[in-house]
Amino acid sequence: MPEPVATDHPRIAPTLKLKPRRPARARRARGLAASAALSRWRRFGRRWLGPILESNPPRGLGAAAAILVIGASVAYGVVRGGHADAIAAQAQDIADDAASALGFRIAEIALAGEHHLSREEILRLAGITGRTSLLFLDAAHVRARLLADPWIAEATVLKLYPDRLRIGVRERKAFALWQKDSKVSLIAADGIVLEGDVPARFAKLPLVVGQGADRAAKGFLALLSRYPEIAGKVSAAVRVADRRWNLDLNDGVEVLLPEAAPEEALHTLVDLDRDKKLLSRDITRIDLRLADRVTVRLSDAAAVAREEALKNAEKAAKKKKGGEA
Repeated sequence: MPEPVATDHPRIAPTLKLKPRRPARARRARGLAASAALSRWRRFGRRWLGPILESNPPRGLGAAAAILVIGASVAYGVVRGGHADAIAAQAQDIADDAASALGFRIAEIALAGEHHLSREEILRLAGITGRTSLLFLDAAHVRARLLADPWIAEATVLKLYPDRLRIGVRERKAFALWQKDSKVSLIAADGIVLEGDVPARFAKLPLVVGQGADRAAKGFLALLSRYPEIAGKVSAAVRVADRRWNLDLNDGVEVLLPEAAPEEALHTLVDLDRDKKLLSRDITRIDLRLADRVTVRLSDAAAVAREEALKNAEKAAKKKKGGEA
């Protein structure tokens, strides 16, 4: 065999770095672990997903699920967008139109008991329009709508198929004017506020003032009406600390009544006015809160005049005494 010939530029073979081979036992362990994990996943799939995969779902189930998802999305958008009421109203109109086409359109509405409220106002409160059908009318809902108005104390709604409706109401009556925090409202006898602004035709009703006066007015004004001599002179009844009453009279006199037995105090006031002409005198306040005495406050002019009279009487007495001496 010929020997290799030396050259000026010998080719040098690179050094190779070989990865150490893993022992066969480690490779077999990894393979067994992977096989065991795969077996566990197969058992899990057969146990939990097998019944679903092996089932035979009815045709159209996928389309129904898609429609359900789309419907839920639309409903969510409607609620978030605040369009639920408008859509419900449109659905109600469609249902009413269908029922009316079948002969259930309301052809006759009989009202009873309305006085302050007009027929148009009651129908508006009830939510009844020309498109409302008797078939889809919720009588309980209509009654609740009517009772939400402060003027209506009681309401009945009766459906008479196929096309008649009966509505009966009992209205509250305007009873008094109630002033609280410089705001005057129209109230009923049970204290319910009927109007925030007082119509001109109710301007002459009795005026009660203060916290709690709306609830206590009925009983006190009934008591005051037993004494027409006093009641006719009252401009306002003022509730004090929700415990007792003061009376503001038309001529500026203030009458302080006790918390207990105000009827006896009113009787005393009537007697004093009849016998002593108390209410005709130049006074500003009559205090009846104590059962054994009546305290009267004179007006400024009357107090000055009284003081002058006392001084003159004292001077006269001294002069007379000096003359006798």
